Amino acid sequence: MVKSYSKYEQTDAFGVVATATSNIVWTSEGVTQPGSNRPAGAGRAYAAANEEVLCWDIKKGELLSRWRDTSCTEEVTAICRSEVDADVFAVGYADGSIRIWDAQTGTVIISFNGHKSAVTTLAFDASGVRLASGSRDTDIVIWDLVSEVGLFKLRGHKGQITGLHFIHPTKGNEAEDNDTAPELDTDQAFLLSTSKDALIKIWDVNSQHCIETHVAQSNGECWAMGVSQDGNGCVTAGNDGELKVWSIDLAGLGTASTSLGGALDRRYLNERGTLYRQGKDRTLGITFNKKSDYIAVHGSEKAVEIWRIRTEGEVQKSLARKRKRRREKAKTDVNGDAEELADAGDELVNIADAQIGDVIVSYVTVRTAGKVRSVSWMHIRGTKKLQLLVGTSNNLVDIYEVSQKSKTKSEDAPEYSRTMSVELAGHRNDIRAVALSSDDRMLASASSGGLKIWNVRTQNCLRTLECGYALCCAFLPGDKIVVVGTKEGDIELFDIAASSLLDKIHAHDGAIWTLQVHPDGKSVVTGSADKSVKFWNFEIIQEEIPGTKRTMPRLKLIQSRILKVSDDVLSVQFSPDSRLLAVSTLDNTVKVFFVDSLKLFLNLYGHKLPVLNMSISSDSKLIATCSADKNVRIWGLDFGDCHKALFGHEDSIMQIAFIPHPVDQEEKHFFFSASKDRMIKSWDGDKFEQVQKFKGHHGEIWAMAVARTGDFIVTASHDKSIRVWSRADEPIFLEEEREKELEELYENTLTTSLEDPDQLNGDSAEAAEASKQTIFTLTAGEKIAEALELGVEDLELVRDWEEQKKSKPNLAPPQRNPLYMALGNISAERHVLNTLAKIPAAQLHDALLVLPFSSLPAMFTFISIWVQRQWNVTLTCRVLFFMLKTHQKQIVASKELKAGLEGMRSDLRRTLGGMKDLIGFNVAALRFVGERVDDMGIVRLEDVEEAEGKSVRKRAFVDVA
Repeated sequence: MVKSYSKYEQTDAFGVVATATSNIVWTSEGVTQPGSNRPAGAGRAYAAANEEVLCWDIKKGELLSRWRDTSCTEEVTAICRSEVDADVFAVGYADGSIRIWDAQTGTVIISFNGHKSAVTTLAFDASGVRLASGSRDTDIVIWDLVSEVGLFKLRGHKGQITGLHFIHPTKGNEAEDNDTAPELDTDQAFLLSTSKDALIKIWDVNSQHCIETHVAQSNGECWAMGVSQDGNGCVTAGNDGELKVWSIDLAGLGTASTSLGGALDRRYLNERGTLYRQGKDRTLGITFNKKSDYIAVHGSEKAVEIWRIRTEGEVQKSLARKRKRRREKAKTDVNGDAEELADAGDELVNIADAQIGDVIVSYVTVRTAGKVRSVSWMHIRGTKKLQLLVGTSNNLVDIYEVSQKSKTKSEDAPEYSRTMSVELAGHRNDIRAVALSSDDRMLASASSGGLKIWNVRTQNCLRTLECGYALCCAFLPGDKIVVVGTKEGDIELFDIAASSLLDKIHAHDGAIWTLQVHPDGKSVVTGSADKSVKFWNFEIIQEEIPGTKRTMPRLKLIQSRILKVSDDVLSVQFSPDSRLLAVSTLDNTVKVFFVDSLKLFLNLYGHKLPVLNMSISSDSKLIATCSADKNVRIWGLDFGDCHKALFGHEDSIMQIAFIPHPVDQEEKHFFFSASKDRMIKSWDGDKFEQVQKFKGHHGEIWAMAVARTGDFIVTASHDKSIRVWSRADEPIFLEEEREKELEELYENTLTTSLEDPDQLNGDSAEAAEASKQTIFTLTAGEKIAEALELGVEDLELVRDWEEQKKSKPNLAPPQRNPLYMALGNISAERHVLNTLAKIPAAQLHDALLVLPFSSLPAMFTFISIWVQRQWNVTLTCRVLFFMLKTHQKQIVASKELKAGLEGMRSDLRRTLGGMKDLIGFNVAALRFVGERVDDMGIVRLEDVEEAEGKSVRKRAFVDVA
């Protein structure tokens, strides 16, 4: 009989506030309470958490929603919110895919796939219908959200895309006379893009080509771009704190599309000057405040620099002061060129000639708690201070308030303060150790400076305690006290209920790499880099309360024994029967001692690098060791013989663990290993075979803990996440797992072979099709081909039967394909249409590209039937027009296809004409209803008396909307 194993699946991931892979987005939802205008909250922050997007209530620090697509395990690399529909978010991933999420329901609306590597930046246009995405593969893709297709791909940059922004020229000049904001011409769209190749380009989206290119940075790559709210200017940033300011000629762009030939020499992007930040690090982000003239600029350090754009009056005053100083200098100048200096000063009065340093000035530098990853301005009505949402690389989201410039002249820098933060839900540094309580309800996670206690079932953080640089931790019997071993050589005891440090003992002269509680629960053993293993007994002593004669019981660790070894101790492990103690040292060996006498029992040689962790099976018969040499070795504890050496992982194996108290006796030699290669694996220690791989972490796995009966395992990683892998109901078989691995390998090699040949040759057009072949599109294309093949046969069969039925009315129906019978005796044409309809709109074009030209006659046969019967006209037209566009030359050369198309044209024209009339009628009706609603909303009040002054009355006509 084939042996089956329990399958483990990821059920929870927590401990992450925000990862540094993506930007952070602030929204005003939840700022005001329903039915009130007064600000009551601080809005919401949307932040990446590895492969998920988390929505945080900033004021309460609560997690409101979690967006995760189960089919995607790649990290989130970019988040962008639509300005038109506040509930629509575009999220880019590390595999080049883009998903459009609905914030209300937390579901994916559309999924796009067009990039070969991680998406770096996203931008919606003013209408909210088009989305531009830039990637590490140097391509820019424009997506249409209504028809759910990629419109085209723009190729021109030679480096990773770092900034994208749509520019819409204003309609006419009528806005200049009014005080209202100018109306944007959304039909005309231009795209501003920057890249690591140090270039800034303007693309005409309508004609799909680049109309202007400049070198954005003089000293290397261009890392960021920010565009002002009115679209008249932008700032690009590079290395050494350099910021370059550009003005954008919107009026010129408005006429660029209409004029032919004459506008070739015209420049729409003009350099205004260069500014320099205080920090000389690489600038990673530039964000303009939408409501006021402030710019937030940040690099990779712990600071955000805020710059201010001066008003015209302030610039005039600054220029006047400069002119005055020049005149004074001219008077005191002994040389004869005093008049020339005075003249030069007079020229600078015009504001257009002012240097950029006079217009944009440094305002304040906000020092942050961690290295800044992303910044987002907050706009809460009623607050006079500037508010800034900052996402840092140490798993933190902070809010800073900066006071705006006061009317009085003062040289002091504006004050700022950190008002709120979301920090309790995760560690600031990598988690180095995890431990489960005896009932598996609580989890302790320890990092440098922090110890957190979690409820495993609800993932709530119960306690946060300050500790040293923790390397190992464990719950003491009773689950009320946690013991932590630190890098400084201290043992720290924490009372969970009281949230207090009970005791701190300087136990070793080196780092305490390992500790374990004795199976009887009365003592603990610690192993350190000072080449010693120390045994500590738990003792309750009565301690006097100062100033009184009363005493209170207190737990103390009393050292009982010490074991000296020849090298640094990396791991210690008691056997469950308390008879043996295994000690692994830096000299690549494992020594096994008798616990009672501390006599050496076994020496385990074999690993080529130090053993990092060990585990002894519940029956005390096997010991499994894992090492930095990437191998797992299984040894017998009776004679110390190596049963098997397994090549386990691609990197150092950090943790290994048997199930402590298995319910099923077959699982007593079942163990898990966790490695720096981001993988967890389960193994059968009797058959020496790998059972299952757990993929999910995006960083090195540092720590692992297994539940008592093996119901779940907990892992902690460099990606700041703690993940729970629970035992599922379904069993798994080794043969099936091997087949799955081979399929994955085949699919990976297949997707790499689907590279775009134009890209590889380097001879690519500036605008290309936004298509990307994936395993999904290949299988979808195969399904269409299969449906067409079956459909043509069935169509002929049914037609022959119908012909014969005219002469033989009682003729039995033909024997059709079993597939059609299983689908409820469906017709062939309906089955082909259903096959096409099941393919998501975003992947349909790529799936149709898989079809060979030989399948076109069959496809056109079915399309003509759909057109005649007016079935799903939208999809029918989409497939027809795409096939015509793709195979135009071959279709024109084929008489057979041309004849079929001629017959289709008249039917299609009639159908589309009828649909056009229907849509026109509906649009007119909607417009009429809209006008009636507007009319009902306006009440005309006549003879309204307005009191002006004391007793003067005046008649007026007022429209109240």
